[in-house]
Amino acid sequence: MQQLENHWKTLTVGASLSQADLLNQLIEEAEAIVIGIGAGMSAATGFTYVGKRFTDAFPDFVAKYRLFDMLQASLFDFEDEQEYWAFQSRFSLLNFFDQPVGEAYVDLRRLVIGKNYHVITTNADNAFYAAEFDMDKVFRIQGEYGLWQCSEHCHQQTYHDEALIRQMVNEQSDMKVPASLVPHCPKCGASLEVNKRNEEKGMVEDGHFHEQKDRYESFLKDNKDKKVLFLEIGVGHTTPQFIKQPFQQMTDGNEKALYVTMNQKDYFIPHAVRPQTVRIDEDIAEVLHDASN
Repeated sequence: MQQLENHWKTLTVGASLSQADLLNQLIEEAEAIVIGIGAGMSAATGFTYVGKRFTDAFPDFVAKYRLFDMLQASLFDFEDEQEYWAFQSRFSLLNFFDQPVGEAYVDLRRLVIGKNYHVITTNADNAFYAAEFDMDKVFRIQGEYGLWQCSEHCHQQTYHDEALIRQMVNEQSDMKVPASLVPHCPKCGASLEVNKRNEEKGMVEDGHFHEQKDRYESFLKDNKDKKVLFLEIGVGHTTPQFIKQPFQQMTDGNEKALYVTMNQKDYFIPHAVRPQTVRIDEDIAEVLHDASN
């Protein structure tokens, strides 16, 4: 049982109030909602990076390199550019261009229609596009699988070519695309790579990225003193500096805020924000579906 006081209505979490009902009430009461989305959200709706979805799409790469999951594989140092694009072209189709609508994302959109909200996500798939979110309210801080950047980061611009990705998939053999299909930077001639952040170089952040970032930061500034619901969904500790830690810090700095974490894994929560924290630990997709219907 948990009592929520602190500028919010007193709600008793237990047998008398389901987690879906609790989420609904908190969303209704919030003056602003900041939603942080991690890989657990896509996994909850079926877009997993492990198991059959991975092994069915990449049996040759699994056999050759004994790769454990798609995230590990996407960061792997492949033999050459042709092999890199053989993997990444299939990966881009599976997780971006041909990824279907995720029902959990549709349910989340229904929950926040008409609300004062903004989203930040470390996911780079197409889930928000497919669920028809207002993309002016989504900050994709880790890039997009459908975009490319110079592998040397020689300039801050991204590129895309869905037709070429499909051609790579259709014409690859023996885990390699034809050398003529490998895309190169128009500025320096280096090979292009998928637009996502890495530990060594970071990520190419083009004008569109900075527009997203500015909108998100403006939302935080405009609502910083309000009754803010920091709703974290499926966020782990792979990159805590983007969502988890900022959400906790902003909650700690605003006595009216609540930090709500939706995750079946029990991650450590700093003592300072525990009085303002609610944990929803049931299945993410089921809670969102029940709350939106």
